[in-house]
Amino acid sequence: MGYKVVVAGATGNVGREMLNILAERQFPVDEIAVLASRRSQGTEVSFGDKTLKIKDIEQFDWTGWDMALFAIGSDATKIHAPKAAAAGCVVIDNSSLYRYDPQIPLIVPEVNPEAIHDYKNKMIIANPNCSTAQMVVALKPLHDRARIKRVVVSTYQSVSGAGKDGMDELWDQTKGMYVPGQEKAPNKFQKQIAFNVIPQIDVFMEDGTTKEEWKMVVETKKIIDPSIKVTATCVRVPVFVGHSESINIEFEDFLDEDEARDILREAPGILVIDKREPGGYMTPIECVGDYATFISRIRQDGTVENGLNLWCVSDNLRKGAALNAVQIAELLGNRCLKKG
Repeated sequence: MGYKVVVAGATGNVGREMLNILAERQFPVDEIAVLASRRSQGTEVSFGDKTLKIKDIEQFDWTGWDMALFAIGSDATKIHAPKAAAAGCVVIDNSSLYRYDPQIPLIVPEVNPEAIHDYKNKMIIANPNCSTAQMVVALKPLHDRARIKRVVVSTYQSVSGAGKDGMDELWDQTKGMYVPGQEKAPNKFQKQIAFNVIPQIDVFMEDGTTKEEWKMVVETKKIIDPSIKVTATCVRVPVFVGHSESINIEFEDFLDEDEARDILREAPGILVIDKREPGGYMTPIECVGDYATFISRIRQDGTVENGLNLWCVSDNLRKGAALNAVQIAELLGNRCLKKG
């Protein structure tokens, strides 16, 4: 006996990836519904070898459905998630709407699976920000060994994190650099993204950080340990898919780089690619379509007491969004609903 599953936002990048991953991982689905806004009604999407037709989320009856994976943004989630939850359908939400609600668990299954039982508080589970998700997978096993005091992270985030419009803008601007008359002014991003980097993701806050940077701080504390100090600089780069992060970690106890490498090799969800030779590391273009979070460039930082540096790369549409949501669904099924 399997689950009755809903994917809301099934026409978007993340929604389509959710469907791909549900099929790839052979999630026990008895029945599946794919939803989007009314203008997408009737559009067809793929689920394994099946073709599904989009239904209007406004008219959908949530009664009898077990779980719903949401990829529809905060505004729409605010309307539809409470309806689904009230009907007894557990919502796994990819937006930022519920991440900071103390009653709602914020889960990365490799890091804090025990929090899954708190879904009963509001019948909603939050999926973290893409840049946070891959970082905490790397931090947690190291924290368990040597306790992390402080993290300094700089991100190199792909345009797919800004959705299809972001990917289109990079494509169009790149083409426009070479084809006279097809130049494309910035629209989705604050400045030209082609052949450029932009040190702003999301809006600025009063203290000068951006909201994306704030999210990484708050979410890391909620998922791993509130005592960890985190400072982030988030940068958009002209890469289509795959987020990269340079992470500097200061521990309470000494952790040798070789031991750290061994710990990470054994950690769930991680692949270590770390050879000290040209090309002996992972880049975003190589991680696309993969489930893993890749760790490279592991080395001691001698400028602080008990310091370590590492490079972290992951497919943000997968681990940062769709894969993590499906892993939460698997966790929910295995530990709580127990139907599949």
